[in-house]
Amino acid sequence: ECLERVGLLHKALERADRLSGGQQQRVGIARALAQRPRLMLGDEPVASLDPATSHNVLAQLQHIGREDGITTLVNLHYIDMAMEYADRIIGMRAGEIVFDGSAQGVTERTFEEIYGRKIRPDDLRGGLDA
Repeated sequence: ECLERVGLLHKALERADRLSGGQQQRVGIARALAQRPRLMLGDEPVASLDPATSHNVLAQLQHIGREDGITTLVNLHYIDMAMEYADRIIGMRAGEIVFDGSAQGVTERTFEEIYGRKIRPDDLRGGLDA
């Protein structure tokens, strides 16, 4: 059931190490769902994925979290992806919270405060114009 929810039921008999990076991330989501969690943590879940696959993984996390009422906490370093998929953004710098608010209230200036510098192209994954 969990593999079906992430679109991988057809891969159920394959070894996870033979799957693509995006498929492996989705297997990780399925494994977490099998435990019926109230909270899911994603530590850079899209760090090694291409932009299209990154959007797919984050969209699935967002959809499943909302559908199942699971709080999902994800750390991302890509500003545009955080703005697109987060309901709430908590920005930290040097171990201190410098921003905690709605994703809709975030501006380029907010991220400059979080990062302590101007936004650079490598801060963006390529999903939105920031």
